[in-house]
This record gives sequence, C-alpha cells and structure tokens, in this order.
Amino acid sequence: MNINIELPTSLADITLGQYKRFLNIQKQTEESHFLNAKAIEIFCEIELKNVMRLKIADFNTITKKINSLFEDKPKLVHKFKIDNVEYGFQPQLDDMTLGEYIDIDTYIGDWDNMEKTMNVLYRPIVSKIKKRYAIKEYDVNTSDALLDMPLSAVLSSIFFFVEFRQRLVENYTEIFGSGTGNELNSRSNFNRKWGWYQSIYTLAQGNIERIENITKLGAHECFLMLSFIQEKTEIEAKDIKKKFKR
Repeated sequence: MNINIELPTSLADITLGQYKRFLNIQKQTEESHFLNAKAIEIFCEIELKNVMRLKIADFNTITKKINSLFEDKPKLVHKFKIDNVEYGFQPQLDDMTLGEYIDIDTYIGDWDNMEKTMNVLYRPIVSKIKKRYAIKEYDVNTSDALLDMPLSAVLSSIFFFVEFRQRLVENYTEIFGSGTGNELNSRSNFNRKWGWYQSIYTLAQGNIERIENITKLGAHECFLMLSFIQEKTEIEAKDIKKKFKR
C-alpha cells in the first residue's frame, strides 16, 4: 500500500496547536515508538492507522527528519500570516505595559497556555511603512487564533523574550534580585505566594480601584518605581536597626 506523506520541512510547517497536542500525549506516556508514531500522525497530518502501516525503514527516516527540525535555535520570526491576517512581533518590547509584561511572564513557561503569551507578542498588523509596522492593541480574548501560528515563531520569540527579560533582571536588581530571573529573591517585592499581585498592590498603594490603571502603565515606568520603593524601604529599615542598636 502506497501512503503519501507530506513532511514538514521546517518548524514553520508545524503549528502551535499541533505541538501542544503532541506535548499532551508526551505527558501521558514515555513509550518512544508510540510517541514517534503520534509525532508523524500530528505533524504530517496522517491517520495513525496509516502510520502503523509504514515500513520500519520509512518510519525511522521520517522520525529522524522530524526530530532534526528541533535541533537548531530558530531566528526570530517577525511576521507570519493566519487566514490572510498578517501578524507582527511586538516592535518595541520596551514599550510594553506592565499588564502585557505580566501576562507574558506568567504564561511563557506554561505550554498549556502558550497561546496567551503569543497573543501579547504577536498581533495583527494594522499599518506598514516600508519595513516598519504597527500592531493592534492588546486584546486578551484573541489568543485562540494563535494556535494556528507557526512553531518557528513560537520558539524564536520565547528565546528572544528570555534574553530581553534577562536584561531587565540586570537593570532592575532591586526588584528582581541578581539571579536568572526565573525566581525572585527575598529582597524582592514579588513574593512567591502572591507573585505580581504584590507589585501591583504596591504601585496602587493598596487601592483596588487603581489596579486596572496600573497594569496599563509602561512596564519600565513601573519597574523604576518599584526599584525606588524597594531601595527606599531597605534604607529606612537599616536606619531603624541602627537606632535600636544605640
């Protein structure tokens, strides 16, 4: 029986939705032959019963080619199309609002919700002038559309954002500490239980009515204020200790 299989030639031929399907199966079993069969089924869009009919040599060749797609670090994908809608990567990460940054930081390590991260980083292009472009305002309710985005864009933007976040960690050590940025140390306003809510609460000065407005402020603006508050608090605490020692 001849089986026609269209192999993905790059990560651009695999969607985020397909990859999430594979990851969910990977959580359920570690049996390598079955996982390879499901990878072929999902990424080549072929029925599993037909995958099982493949010759061993063909099965192994296809598996090897699929695995090779994940070996190299992809370059940042700036634009792609979904159903004739062109999406663009956030042109200026430094211009993000605090709310946008929090949503990325919250979901970037969670593949179950990766489309929510991508929904911040990639948005429909609304205007273009030569190589420059502007993207649509952030809408938290449009993440499902990104399930059809290319995996090359997903992985490349994750790498890019992690490098960007590391620079933030280095620039705002008062709030992030001096670590890798994956965890916040004891000097930070972000405690593990409440996470970003603690920071928003601090900026809102405990006024719940101000929280939504705080998340719309620029991330750098908020980080600068939080750094100031943190350093000021530490200096005042040291002064109090000195008084008690006298």
